[in-house]
Amino acid sequence: MVQRLCGLIAAAWLALVPLALAQDAPAAHSAIVLDVNGAIGPATAEYIHNGLQEANRRQANVVVLRIDTPGGLSTSMREIIHDILDSPVPVIVYVGPSGARAASAGTYILYGSHLAAMAPSTHLGAATPVQLGGSGGLLPSAKKDDDKKDKDAKSPATPEEAKAVNDAVAYIRTLAQLRGRNADWAEKAVREAATLTDSEAKDQHVIELIADDVPDLLRKADGRSVLVNNKTVTLATRDLALVPIEPDWRARILATITDPNIAYLLLLAGIYGIMIEFFTPGTFFPGVLGGISLLVALYALNLLPVSYAGIGLLLLGVAMMAGEAFAPSGALAIGGIAGFVLGSLFLYRGPAPGFELSWAAIAIAVAMSAGFLLIALGAIVRSHRRQTTTGDAALAGRAGQVLNWADTEGFVQVGGERWRATSAAPLEPGQPVRVVERRDLTLVIEPDPALPPYP
Repeated sequence: MVQRLCGLIAAAWLALVPLALAQDAPAAHSAIVLDVNGAIGPATAEYIHNGLQEANRRQANVVVLRIDTPGGLSTSMREIIHDILDSPVPVIVYVGPSGARAASAGTYILYGSHLAAMAPSTHLGAATPVQLGGSGGLLPSAKKDDDKKDKDAKSPATPEEAKAVNDAVAYIRTLAQLRGRNADWAEKAVREAATLTDSEAKDQHVIELIADDVPDLLRKADGRSVLVNNKTVTLATRDLALVPIEPDWRARILATITDPNIAYLLLLAGIYGIMIEFFTPGTFFPGVLGGISLLVALYALNLLPVSYAGIGLLLLGVAMMAGEAFAPSGALAIGGIAGFVLGSLFLYRGPAPGFELSWAAIAIAVAMSAGFLLIALGAIVRSHRRQTTTGDAALAGRAGQVLNWADTEGFVQVGGERWRATSAAPLEPGQPVRVVERRDLTLVIEPDPALPPYP
């Protein structure tokens, strides 16, 4: 009997092993499709990093990175390009569908890809860095000399901007030379914010293919040779199964909190929550919510190009508006609102595409902050100044009436309550008295001639 049972268990295991191996087998003969729609930021970089790792784990034939972006943060862009350069799986960057664009950071990513393609009616370019003061590295010269007008218009306005532009030029030229693409136009896209349509990009050797969609792209890419980790690889992309990979929950959350407007509002919620807990200790909920919001906001701001001067002005504005609740004068409120607005405007360094702070968010935050701090905190301060209604402090000075009395002790009624009382002065029933203090459960009272006798 035991031998038969062991035989059945062994047979079951042998039947399950092929199924388990089939589930863990890599998805060969497939094309991983990653979609980037919108600004390129930390969440995008993490999504692409995870997607390329998953493609390598599945031993996919190729990765198609389909992009439609106005640009984004240079730090995230460089992380993405670094992952593409290190990827053992060929990466095709495809600007699509029709009407899409690969502006700014998208152009750099396209230049770093193993194979570059665009859909009809798409464009790319305008790759001038814009992190420095919103100038984009190119500012018209203030000179009035007409002969030098064109030359000056293409010259960086400051040494810092010149440094940023030259660094960007060197970077994109390096990518162009690595992939055998048009390096001169790449430099022009950085220095002059030049753009190209799909057909122009193909004619000027900026891209290799124009395809209507991803299946058409894979048919046209089949048989092409690309350089992957210093090795020439021939693409076999015909009839590959498309395997789209969506961002995981962590990437989605990261995309939400690194939105400049969300991070800004989380920062304010954190500050206000902690302030409410400070003024009304023991409520816990505002403090807990504020602490979590503040930590999440600081994490998000650490990933974004933040100006410490902007944060300082923001905090100063909040502090001045809070001071208005304690010392109403009008000056602190005006100064606080001004500091709040300036801090909000200077919070992020440079207008990176897709990472600008909305004017609507600033206006709503200013209105809500001013109203909250001037009304809510004012109410909190007034409640602190209100006369105490409980405890020994509330009993001292309260009026009462003698109920019965003998020598120096008796009972009185104070605030609807019957108390044992003592007094050095002789008292009579019905006589008005005032509480001096409380000793344990006995009140020390004295006659109060200012009060009329109780009827």
